[in-house]
Amino acid sequence: MSDTLDTLENLTYNELHEGDTATFTRTLTEKELILFAAVSGDFNPVHLDSEFAANSMFKERIAHGMWSGSLISAALATVMPGPGTVYLDQSLSFKRPVKLDDTLTVNLTVLRKDPKNRVIFQCNVTNQHNQKVVIGEAKVIAPTEKVSLYKPPLPKITIEGHD
Repeated sequence: MSDTLDTLENLTYNELHEGDTATFTRTLTEKELILFAAVSGDFNPVHLDSEFAANSMFKERIAHGMWSGSLISAALATVMPGPGTVYLDQSLSFKRPVKLDDTLTVNLTVLRKDPKNRVIFQCNVTNQHNQKVVIGEAKVIAPTEKVSLYKPPLPKITIEGHD
């Protein structure tokens, strides 16, 4: 019997219904912020330089907006609909900054099912205070075949001066 924490199982187009919901939660750590900057190439000092950020409108370092957007992608790819999902479109509206150690929860809701296995989701991302940080809609092609597979093991990543 497989451990459900190590398994990804999708919901097919036929299994999805208007009003269905799912969540995905992740906390922004210093390491993730730095890795996101390295992977994306976005070195805006408001994300990485405490002194610069202290003089910004935010008064402290904040996450890249697309880090929050990437959590929506992760939720769609791993939770609902899950493996086999093809991302087609995403609208995002950034409502408030995300700070270090904030815990974000992506809330997905099926708004409607369209022809050709298209599904439209409402995507709300809230912080640990239940404040909306990002809202938007996503359009995907939902999988038509049921799959259940193990999450692939990822390597341990170290950052010089941070581990």
